[in-house]
Amino acid sequence: MRRLQGKVALVSGGASGIGLASARRLADEGAEVVLADLNRDGAERAAAEIQGASAELLDVTSDADWQRVADAVAARHGRVDILVNSAGIVAFGSIEDVSLEDWRRTMAVNLDGTFLGCRHGVRVMKATGRGGAIVNLSSVSGIIGGHNIAAYNAAKGAVRLLTKSVALHCARKGYGIRCNSVHPGFVETPMLEAVVNQGRNPQDTRAKLQAGVPLGRNAHPEEVAAMIAYLASDEAAFVTGAEFVIDGGVTAM
Repeated sequence: MRRLQGKVALVSGGASGIGLASARRLADEGAEVVLADLNRDGAERAAAEIQGASAELLDVTSDADWQRVADAVAARHGRVDILVNSAGIVAFGSIEDVSLEDWRRTMAVNLDGTFLGCRHGVRVMKATGRGGAIVNLSSVSGIIGGHNIAAYNAAKGAVRLLTKSVALHCARKGYGIRCNSVHPGFVETPMLEAVVNQGRNPQDTRAKLQAGVPLGRNAHPEEVAAMIAYLASDEAAFVTGAEFVIDGGVTAM
């Protein structure tokens, strides 16, 4: 399928995980893709393996970085049609345990980064008058709570409602810009691998995570990327302000 032929996509967190899988899928669907990441070397290596892709250094917590990257992509390609806000981190800690430093860092990357991405994405998209699609990566942890991820819960829950606000604003203004959120459960990414390896017995930790999923396994990044590609395409032209859960049934319990 070439649903995204002729479109330009900017993907934050594009060097690994869901961001990288999304960049590959969007490119396979015909989009010209720009992978933006704080890990510039990783983004450049990934871009080199994707036909027509390029890489940009991006600290998602920096307003100046977002402005530079969004303007550079718009200048180079003439527009930005798709923005995927995929950069994220996780910090463990209950309300009693999480440090203020970890709280602020989690908010800065997961929430501020998405806020800035949406702001600059809307800015460059509306300038062309062609509309566009923004997809924000939230999490099932933005819908249901966890006792030991207070900061992550708060940030991802905020991304969920920020998405709806952006969608309604753009609809009210007639920009033709859609904004939706995707809420994965456990996904086989480097982030999950790091979490699993923190346990005393990584194999047992992984087995416990999978046992909590009705479908009995974790998601593959490509499965989340498929959802993102749909939301980025014109097939989702009447979809905005919505949340799409891809969690193997966790939130159905």
